[in-house]
Amino acid sequence: MRIAVGQVSQLSDEILTFARQLGVLGIQVNTPALPGAHRWEYEDLLALRTRAEEYGLHLEAIENVHLDFYDKVMLGLPGRDEQIAHYQATIRNIGRAGIPILGYHFMPNSVWRTARAPVGRGGALVTAFDLAAVTERQSELLVARTDRSGSDDPFNTQGIIPAAGYQLNEAEMWANYTYFIKAVIPVAEEAGVKLALHPDDPPVASLGGIARLFRNFDGFKRAMEIADSDAWGLDLCLGCWSEMGGEPAVMEAIDFFGPRGKILYVHFRDVQGTVPTFAECFIGEGNFNAATVMRALKRVGFTGFLLDDHVPFMANDTDYGHRGRAHAIGYMQGLLAMLETLPSTP
Repeated sequence: MRIAVGQVSQLSDEILTFARQLGVLGIQVNTPALPGAHRWEYEDLLALRTRAEEYGLHLEAIENVHLDFYDKVMLGLPGRDEQIAHYQATIRNIGRAGIPILGYHFMPNSVWRTARAPVGRGGALVTAFDLAAVTERQSELLVARTDRSGSDDPFNTQGIIPAAGYQLNEAEMWANYTYFIKAVIPVAEEAGVKLALHPDDPPVASLGGIARLFRNFDGFKRAMEIADSDAWGLDLCLGCWSEMGGEPAVMEAIDFFGPRGKILYVHFRDVQGTVPTFAECFIGEGNFNAATVMRALKRVGFTGFLLDDHVPFMANDTDYGHRGRAHAIGYMQGLLAMLETLPSTP
């Protein structure tokens, strides 16, 4: 196991220096700011990898293409075959560039939160979700990703739901996912790229009229069986699994998918509470015991990387959340160092 700095869109000197100063070995890029309206090309992806290597860092994974690279695929709309062809080309180019993992999600209307406020420990700024608020305030929902909205707000933005106006039930969404994964998994196998599936966040049955598939253990098990490939795996977002059912849900995922080699990397974060209501928090004050989870990952043979994600914003923090991320990474480093001194991990 090892730790990486993550959730950056550009490998700036400042970010790469920050990673080096924290003493991590790798970096993960989320929705990189690369040229291309429909796909990414080999030369740009190779430049991204070599840029990390200039600072002695390994580019562990790319997480997420732009939503409009495959929104028609997720929604089952005309034009999805063209998008799939571009997605296949992107996978081939990622493999050719020597990048081992592409993370993805299957949420056409993205991550949702219903509040953000300085209610975390010591007044840290955190997000929260309350399903009742979704019902009451459909037009005022908060979407937790700014690359979809054009907003300058670095933490959470209001209003834009890309899939607005569509109604898709669970059977339709499963048909769309099956069509997608059956088309891209053979290409990933040939390219030497593993595809890492992120959970739905929040993990509820439906939002904005769109069913959510990856909200529980059964959904992931079904997806694994559909793909039936060594190239299929998980971006194990501990926060999302904690949202599903606290520490028992987290441990169920680790104990089942870990021994099968399906955990490709881990978002090491947590929340307080479970659906229908939860709030994000610092590691160590959420639903699961962080040391217990770290030991479980080692016990099942996980050898991938862990990274920061959804950190609380601390006093005088930056848009990227340097202080919150440094805290999360330091916490993980301490746990991992202690774990390595133990003779066994029961």
